[in-house]
Amino acid sequence: MYLIVGLGNPGTQYLNTHHNAGFTAVEKLADASREWKSEHKSLTQKVLVAGEEVILAKPQTFMNLSGEAVQALMTWYKIKPENLLVFSDDVNLDVGRIRIRSNGSHGGQNGLRNIIEHIGDRFPRVRFGVGKCPPKWDLANWVLSKFPPEDKPIFEEAISKVPALVECYFRFGMGKCMERYNGK
Repeated sequence: MYLIVGLGNPGTQYLNTHHNAGFTAVEKLADASREWKSEHKSLTQKVLVAGEEVILAKPQTFMNLSGEAVQALMTWYKIKPENLLVFSDDVNLDVGRIRIRSNGSHGGQNGLRNIIEHIGDRFPRVRFGVGKCPPKWDLANWVLSKFPPEDKPIFEEAISKVPALVECYFRFGMGKCMERYNGK
């Protein structure tokens, strides 16, 4: 069993914001005909992806406390860190770029930072570029803002690759997935 977590902030005011790229990504794997279940500080849904049983999760703790929800789900479902996959935004990547890593640092992303504080850094993650903070913008305001019209289709194209990306990961492993999707 796998746990795929999309990072974001709960609430309608955060829909389609830069910081909710993880929620948007995990929703691409969800069954739109089924409800999300509230459990362990998250909204969850069980699905099959490429023949693998997967728990999709959207932590409801707000971004900076994502590790609390991830740790609770991993404990309850007895998920090992190598069976965790986290989707997040990355302000250091151009809009539409994808960066996949098998482990590593948080790169300044506070949700990843909190997960690392709770479970360590030995878990795979997929970062979606949302663009750099424009000059004279506060970073917090940037990540909580919606995509400008010129960036939205570029971001949506990257996010549309999520089902194929995860299927590649399950069928062929991290190396092939990185080769196929990093930098695209």
